[in-house]
Amino acid sequence: MNSNFTLAIHSLTYLALQHDRMSKSDAIAESAGVHAVRIRKVLSILKKHGIIKSKEGTGGGFIFAKELSEVSLWDIYTLTSEGALQPKCPESNEACVVGANMHKVLFTIFLGAEEHLGEYLKQYTIKDIVDLISKGN
Repeated sequence: MNSNFTLAIHSLTYLALQHDRMSKSDAIAESAGVHAVRIRKVLSILKKHGIIKSKEGTGGGFIFAKELSEVSLWDIYTLTSEGALQPKCPESNEACVVGANMHKVLFTIFLGAEEHLGEYLKQYTIKDIVDLISKGN
């Protein structure tokens, strides 16, 4: 999993809590404690996939384009981190039974892990994140 996943969730939660107005990338970046360029990169991914929309100029910024309950954490994971769990294997000795098979074996195991992660993340939406923050959990 990479930081784009958590930054996307942070950004979407921030936007959800500002639901009645546009939010600037600078304000989101300040909330997340990262440079605005990083946030704009993540926001562009979310915009490209129709989760948020933007308006340029005075009074512009970003706002949700979907209902909070329509965006699962799995949706965000697939946009920002899909395949991140795949093992990074160095070039191995193909003449060795271990070296020749390690990548394939680990890939299969980690693909299964990602499928399980997906089933778990599908249970949570941005609305759930907002509700948990509102409750103080």
